[in-house]
Amino acid sequence: MNQGDFLKILSQDGFPEPVLVIQERSGFLDKHTHPFEVKALVTHGQIDIVIDGIKSTYAAGDMFHLQHSQEHVECYGDNGVQYLASRKV
Repeated sequence: MNQGDFLKILSQDGFPEPVLVIQERSGFLDKHTHPFEVKALVTHGQIDIVIDGIKSTYAAGDMFHLQHSQEHVECYGDNGVQYLASRKV
């Protein structure tokens, strides 16, 4: 997916403009939640997200979606990860 397509999806789904998030290489966030819904487009690197024991890997061009208060784990690749994230309360 390219950035233009991602921005169209955000607009259609009522999400605000995204912000760039940069996470360090080989970083890790243990189980946590967010008080908002997230749609994000990976622009560089890789992120693994574990939900209910199931790991999904996202790389440049992939979009991921987390529901409001959805418990998950995040692991960042050897080169870290950068993604455009839009958060909707």
